[in-house]
Amino acid sequence: MMSMSSALLTDHYELTMVQAALRSGAASRRTVFEVFARQLPGGRRYGVVAGTGRVLEALEAFRFGDEELAFLRDNQVVDAPTLDFLAGYRFSGDLYGYREGECYFPGSPIMTVEGTFAEAVLLETVILSILNHDCAIATAASRMVRAAGTRPLVEMGSRRTHEAAAVAAARAAYVSGFASTSNLMARHRYGVPTTGTAAHAFTLLHDSERQAFRAQLDSLGERTTLLVDTYDVAEAVRTGVELAGPDLGAVRLDSGDLAEAAHAVRAQLDALGAGKTRILVTSDLDEYTIAALSAAPVDAYGVGTSLVTGSGVPTAALVYKLVVREDADGIMQPVAKRSVGKPSRGGRKEAFRQLDPAGTAVAELVTVSGERPESARPLQAELVRGGETVGREGLEAARLRHREAVAELPPEAHQLSRGYAAVPTVFD
Repeated sequence: MMSMSSALLTDHYELTMVQAALRSGAASRRTVFEVFARQLPGGRRYGVVAGTGRVLEALEAFRFGDEELAFLRDNQVVDAPTLDFLAGYRFSGDLYGYREGECYFPGSPIMTVEGTFAEAVLLETVILSILNHDCAIATAASRMVRAAGTRPLVEMGSRRTHEAAAVAAARAAYVSGFASTSNLMARHRYGVPTTGTAAHAFTLLHDSERQAFRAQLDSLGERTTLLVDTYDVAEAVRTGVELAGPDLGAVRLDSGDLAEAAHAVRAQLDALGAGKTRILVTSDLDEYTIAALSAAPVDAYGVGTSLVTGSGVPTAALVYKLVVREDADGIMQPVAKRSVGKPSRGGRKEAFRQLDPAGTAVAELVTVSGERPESARPLQAELVRGGETVGREGLEAARLRHREAVAELPPEAHQLSRGYAAVPTVFD
């Protein structure tokens, strides 16, 4: 049986660093690590924080049990003293971060980990793997939600990605405003609403499209959604309304010129007296095609491949860097990487969103002074205190926060073209 521990969701060198630090005596030095992006990949104008709740889950499960220790011992990954340390590993430090649904920009310290070097460095890989994926998906989803306007979106990309990534993607998309998902595990684990009716295989299974529609309507009721492009769209729409009546819930289009087809189907539905029947479109949609369909009589969108791959930007390019460490005299000192192209800024930082009188974001203020700037709201919240989770919250709170955070952004943030961050990051 597979262990439920998250401790091996890490890189080999995290453990060998701990081994060497235990030998040098530096493992117990207090440290501060920060998660941030040097730039927003893909020319995006803003990023969206998602995955914080999953980080907290992983942190609580980060334990080296008998199975993990035996694996490390048998494969000679680390020595005996390190195995002894890992056997008693419990993160006892503090964690701060941007709340899920919040927007972020280059340099934003979206997560801060405070603890001994040995405690904190072991968390690098699992934190980055969660945040890099979920933030990328949430950012793409936010752009799609904006392009869709008031029309709801369904996440339906499970078959286009890794089975575990599918669940995380559904969760991240929901944070950014998607209405539902097709993935049942996302509902079971996180409470994301699910929806679904039938695929082309269901129609092909039956002797005729009429028989397939009749079976679906008998099972799911007249408010169901009929997939109408297996054969001839116009004939399918006519059959669907004939069988269900004017209260047919919706029809789904999954191929062809979606805008042209939607106009034709809308006209046909209205002519048949099914004016309230909605039109759902699917088929390789992304934020650009959704925006292009804004003038078409489409009532909802289903998004798959593009969503679960971050719409061409599958990682948020976040890094996890040491910014403060305790020296030999017990004094906390800022440290920074100086390599060409990958510099970092030392010091434990705090972040604030500077707003103008109209409530529009004008700057991301990142400071090491510890002072709160005027007319700015703090962005980091306490998530873990002394190893105990104190900042857990539900997805509905994250969804609301995202709506509020996006509403603060300047108009240029919502341009779909490649560009620079819509809000500058100011370091103090």
